[in-house]
Amino acid sequence: MSQIAFLECTRCHHHVSADTPQTLCPLCAGSLYVRYDLESIKRATSRTTPAARAAASATSLGMWRYADVLPTAAPVTLGEGWTPMIRSKRYPGLYIKEEGANPTGTFKARGLGMAVTMAKHYGLKHLAVPSAGNAAGALAAYAAAAGIAAHIYMPQDVPFANYLEGTIYGADVHMVDGLISDCARLVAEHIQSQKAAHLPAEETWFDISTLKEPFRVEGKKTMGYELVEQLGWQYPDAVFYPTGGGVGLIGMAKAFEEMEALGWIDLSKTGKRPKMYALQAAGCAPIARAFDAHQPVSTFFEHAQTFASGLRVPKPYGDAIILDILEKSGGKAIASSEEQILHSILDWARHEGIFLSPEGAAATAAYDTLLASGDLKPTDKVVLFNTGAGLKYADTVAQVMHLRRPGSLPKSIPVGGIITPQ
Repeated sequence: MSQIAFLECTRCHHHVSADTPQTLCPLCAGSLYVRYDLESIKRATSRTTPAARAAASATSLGMWRYADVLPTAAPVTLGEGWTPMIRSKRYPGLYIKEEGANPTGTFKARGLGMAVTMAKHYGLKHLAVPSAGNAAGALAAYAAAAGIAAHIYMPQDVPFANYLEGTIYGADVHMVDGLISDCARLVAEHIQSQKAAHLPAEETWFDISTLKEPFRVEGKKTMGYELVEQLGWQYPDAVFYPTGGGVGLIGMAKAFEEMEALGWIDLSKTGKRPKMYALQAAGCAPIARAFDAHQPVSTFFEHAQTFASGLRVPKPYGDAIILDILEKSGGKAIASSEEQILHSILDWARHEGIFLSPEGAAATAAYDTLLASGDLKPTDKVVLFNTGAGLKYADTVAQVMHLRRPGSLPKSIPVGGIITPQ
């Protein structure tokens, strides 16, 4: 694994040391990127290195096969990464990157696995996160694996699986009557009160929110390395990514930049980078609205409401970065209605055998829209991310479908019996 050269602010490009835990740029509160000595890495490795490492050691399977471009630390791993690339049965150019195959059932395992790894490396004892649901479950799992306390704030109407995960893994779970923005405010207020009370550093919570620490991006960027390696070190024409906080999109753009600097991608042979598409729900579409209005940043999306809970982020912290990536790549931000999202869930389940998450279905719905408009052809090579397993949303999808369990459950389910004592 690689020594970090420095952390760089995405806004003012100020350099910050990575010797101690960092949140945002101390000068302008911009998000920090991890930077490495890519020239040294280029001299020591090639694009065959990740596969050779994975073949030689079971501990380097998954996203850790890219250890050369990840920080030096002992991984806290549950087997995240190297998810399947499933070719569509109906569209010859379309591939589904199935992130539901990750531990905790979503792509969040990558970012939180990396962030918790570094938290343990730094000796942090308490991690806090506001979450739309899936990040909470991932933090709870990895914090349990690392022996670190997890403090979770999430909206009370998240899918029940998210609440169950936090409870099962032993996290400190707070359900909030509001949105993820309200959860973020409560986390910040609690940390401020701890600092005002002069609590010892080991008792103070560390905010591990989206783009407010530098390492979740490092875990998420492995999606970019994977999709390119799985396509034979070629770029696709487009990447479709469901966008709430947008760290996955940002991480992949960083991965493309690194791979080109390392010589793992030859643009003279592969052409330009893929067009990046940010997909949202019409009920919470700050990025799509800003993109359509040609604005450099988004505005807070009032009264956000969608059953695609991971997309219910009224104002992403990295909105300026996301919009810049879309513009430079020639991509777009597209919002789909609740009806379109549900239709796409049912369509893909019944015709492709894939139970998409509502967020993933926002991407497939947008893909259908672009096919119908002629902006895309079925033969265009597109990698579309299903960011989570549909089964994690069983209660919310059933509710939207007006589906109820036939019959009734017993009033109580006995635990004792054949296997355990009565």
